[in-house]
Amino acid sequence: MKKVIKWLVIVSVLAVAGYWIYGQMKPGEPEVFMMEEPQVISFPVTEETVVSTVQVKGASEYGHETMVYAPFEGTVEAWNVTNGQQVKKGDVMFKLDQKPIRQQLQQKEAERKKRKLEQEKREMEQELKEFTLNQELDNAPMGATEAERLKMLADQESARLSGELDSVNELIEEQTITDLNDRLKKSTYTSPTAGIFLFGNSEQQPQSLTANQYIGKIVDLNSLQFVAYAGENEVFSIKPGMEVEVKHSSLKDIRLKGEVKEVAKFAETISQEKQTSQAPQFKVIISLPENDRLIGGLTLTGDIVTERKEKAVVVPKLAVLTEGETTYVMVDKGDGHIERQDIQTGMQTLDKIEVLSGLQPGDTVVLQ
Repeated sequence: MKKVIKWLVIVSVLAVAGYWIYGQMKPGEPEVFMMEEPQVISFPVTEETVVSTVQVKGASEYGHETMVYAPFEGTVEAWNVTNGQQVKKGDVMFKLDQKPIRQQLQQKEAERKKRKLEQEKREMEQELKEFTLNQELDNAPMGATEAERLKMLADQESARLSGELDSVNELIEEQTITDLNDRLKKSTYTSPTAGIFLFGNSEQQPQSLTANQYIGKIVDLNSLQFVAYAGENEVFSIKPGMEVEVKHSSLKDIRLKGEVKEVAKFAETISQEKQTSQAPQFKVIISLPENDRLIGGLTLTGDIVTERKEKAVVVPKLAVLTEGETTYVMVDKGDGHIERQDIQTGMQTLDKIEVLSGLQPGDTVVLQ
């Protein structure tokens, strides 16, 4: 009896295990995947103003800068300006020591007076000598007359040459005195124009100057301009009078409108080492509007409007397809009917393309 129960238990265990293994090994029902309908993205064909731009980069600079140089060598007696000071035309900027100039003037005036007195003395002596000689010739014997006359002629020629030499010396003295008086006037240096004065180096207000030494410059704040550079591929599309939208990274809340004033006809000179690696750059001068936050030395970016077209038919670039040299779009004709339409394109922006033919405003193009 026990053996019968034992075998029943074994058979039951084997049956359960076999069923479990069969369940694990049995292939599942195949999954049925539902095919999704392809998504279609629609874009309307619109009529807009299309603008083509060229981006240039550069910096703001003052267009009118008047350089200030020392008129001559000397010691600075007084400075009347500081770095960044507003000056007006005629304002005294600095004074050079006048003592050495006045001393030279006094010396030259004294030398000129002395020379004139000496010249007058020689002329009187010459006249007296000629008078005495003439008296002697009248009373001299016949044989000595010729020798005396030759001596008188030699003395006259010598006096004439001395007179010419005195005239030359007088001209030299007059020019020297004129130059010294000119220096005396220039020793008080006045501003040649109005603007902001900026020293040219870190040594502000030097105490001594050499002749023609660069001191600084006066900038006209109303002449601020945008000096940009364009590559050889862009420069031919840039013309004077074109509108420019000027931007600065820290002035995002301000939209500045400028205008192209000048386009260089020659590329900027670059060093020999960079000629093979750097593309030619052409200078473009752009006017800037008055703005309290604009100063010289700012890094600026400009979008030059090279072409503008009103009421242009445009579509998004995403919807435009190409096949070889043919450009086309897929047009939604309604009721789920989509048809290919070849088009001719014109201007392009970052995200739009002008359609010259093949579409009308109000059409709908799709991207499948």
